[in-house]
Amino acid sequence: MPSRGQAAAVENDLCRLSAVELTALVRTKQVSAVEVLGAHLQQIERVNPRVNAIVTLVPDRAMKAARDADEALARGGPLGRLHGLPIAHKDLQPTNGVRTTFGSPIFKDFVPAEDSLVVERLRSAGAVFLGKTNTPEFGAGSQTFNPVFGPTLNPYDLTKTCGGSSGGAAVALACGMVPVADGSDMGGSLRNPASFCNVVGLRPSPGRVPAWPAMQGWSTLGVEGPMARTVADAALLLSAMAGPDPRSPIALDEHGDRFAAPLERSFKGVRVAWWKDLGVPIDSRVRDVVHHQRRVFESIGCIVDDAEPDLRDADDIFKTLRAVAFVAGLGRVISEHRPLVKDTILWEIDRGDHLTAADIGRAEVKRTELYHRVRLFMDRYEFFVLPTTQVPPFDVTLPYAADIDGVKMETYIDWMKSCYFISVTGHPAISIPAGFTRDGLPVGIQIVGRHRDDWGVLQIGYAFEQAARVTPRWPPSLEAR
Repeated sequence: MPSRGQAAAVENDLCRLSAVELTALVRTKQVSAVEVLGAHLQQIERVNPRVNAIVTLVPDRAMKAARDADEALARGGPLGRLHGLPIAHKDLQPTNGVRTTFGSPIFKDFVPAEDSLVVERLRSAGAVFLGKTNTPEFGAGSQTFNPVFGPTLNPYDLTKTCGGSSGGAAVALACGMVPVADGSDMGGSLRNPASFCNVVGLRPSPGRVPAWPAMQGWSTLGVEGPMARTVADAALLLSAMAGPDPRSPIALDEHGDRFAAPLERSFKGVRVAWWKDLGVPIDSRVRDVVHHQRRVFESIGCIVDDAEPDLRDADDIFKTLRAVAFVAGLGRVISEHRPLVKDTILWEIDRGDHLTAADIGRAEVKRTELYHRVRLFMDRYEFFVLPTTQVPPFDVTLPYAADIDGVKMETYIDWMKSCYFISVTGHPAISIPAGFTRDGLPVGIQIVGRHRDDWGVLQIGYAFEQAARVTPRWPPSLEAR
């Protein structure tokens, strides 16, 4: 009989495998879905108490689904792309019969009667749902803490934030508690925690992954998308998430099948724009790590120029439309529970309440002008590369970064401009691990593609990942204790 240490080593090996590898092993019956799930549940039991990434766990339900997956495989029936793959859903995604709190005391005991479209779609693809990942209250702010479950800690330094709002998902991935996870992104909520936790986060084009239920079905500011430890795994998850659905009026017609194709492509002669300063402060530690990777793009044949699009008005556009989104999505419920809601959300609601029709109309016109400026810029450059975040992970006791290299931030989101400036353009963007600061904190590099070219973004992300060979570092919090 294996010792406890040997058993932990086997579990750790399974939990370090990519999603692509795990699905192949399950399909070829080299390992069962039950074994895969068991290893991840053991990893959660061992590591989650240190980081607080998974806040609701449904092991019995998950084990039944894993057994069903093994039986389906034995029968020889059709299998989904994610067959037998454990997954956790962000606690903003409604899950039928399983508590969904949105990180708010208002909903701390809420149990939905139906799944969201994303949850429904991933279950249909064969994924085994095992729990919910932590998120800031109503997903507001890129620091994952809330009054229901508390903070989620960065596994590379337990005194630092993991980012957010998909922070629980990023930490669960980094710690090997799940091989893939869904997230969502308005101002950087997929990309920021990916950068802070050394994983991959893709903000797809609006409509690529349909959202339902959604108070603002026509909105293109917030999107849902995949998170994983590798670009290939993110593409695999996107292949199951993407595709049209009549419940979303902006859903793109293209099905997810194309994202399951091989990612290899030649980038010889492809023009890439390399950011200059974005007009925002960026921590020197982040600059150093990202600039070091310029040579990687050149090594795969790209022509790299110092250039960046004219992003003027992006700040005003984002803050105006974000406030409108908060009023539309949360205004009614928050008006009845103001004492239970954090100050930054109340600030968003109050700003939205005081906006005029002229303010909103002006923001929409400016957004259209911005889109066309970026579109023309991207006619010359197929990709735009910049830092994912302006700072490395900061003290988890701080609600947000108050300054960057001595420059004071005016609001709780000003330190996220390198992400939300891209959000308002509507272009797809991915954050990929780029290395570590001298004190061991992860830094991500952000690659932006042309309008709706999610596939191109994944391809160049994969090429960068393969060429960069950033030395993997399993988080210190996973060391045996």
